[in-house]
Amino acid sequence: MCEAENRQARHYELLTEARSADAAVAAAATDLLLKENIGLVRSAAFKFRDRGIEYEDLMQIGIMGMLRAIRTFDLSRGTAFSTFAVPLIVGEIRRSLRDDGMIHVSRAYKQLAGELSRRRRELTAERGEEPTLAELAELCHTTPEEAATALAAVAPVTSLSEKLFEEDKGELQDRLTDEESENEPVILTNRLALGEAIGRMPPLWRKILLLRYFRGRTQQETADLLGLSQVKVSREEKKILTYLRGEMIV
Repeated sequence: MCEAENRQARHYELLTEARSADAAVAAAATDLLLKENIGLVRSAAFKFRDRGIEYEDLMQIGIMGMLRAIRTFDLSRGTAFSTFAVPLIVGEIRRSLRDDGMIHVSRAYKQLAGELSRRRRELTAERGEEPTLAELAELCHTTPEEAATALAAVAPVTSLSEKLFEEDKGELQDRLTDEESENEPVILTNRLALGEAIGRMPPLWRKILLLRYFRGRTQQETADLLGLSQVKVSREEKKILTYLRGEMIV
């Protein structure tokens, strides 16, 4: 059993104990779950650190989200507890900020950010690389300063900085676009699920995925680096994509 599976099994055991009729057993299990998963709360709170609420207060709000996750997690889901908990932690913090009036973005900035995001996607698809802020600003008839302000104003929380590959700096976090922000909890869940699916792949698949999709290598370059044939890489890549599609089906 791999480390991820061991961790999931332990969490399921603690989650079961957290619902025990024995108050002492339930309290001890809940405390252990909080301690072992406090990094999730810490990472989420850190993303909101400059929104007008003290970091320690954000931590306390995030812990409330974690406790809610412990109470409501469905043990029959078969997924990692962290995958379920993150959206609840983030949602609890966002709800608190919203209720306290900390989040307010003007309609003009929302519209500008939406246009900037649309242009960025178009140019990235066309060129294969992201345009500069100055280029986006020019296309949207605004200044780079205004463009940066608009994007920062609507920037949603990024997912946790979980490394996908030990041998690389690739992270699960990628900024969500303005259009995605309303579905952020679902997107965060899917990205965590994707990270877990990658963690269960055999080493060869992980190396191929790293080279092809995180370092932008061609199939032939990947084959040369791994000492394989291009045909072998192509076949394995198809298997990888089929596997990931199956893992992401809800």
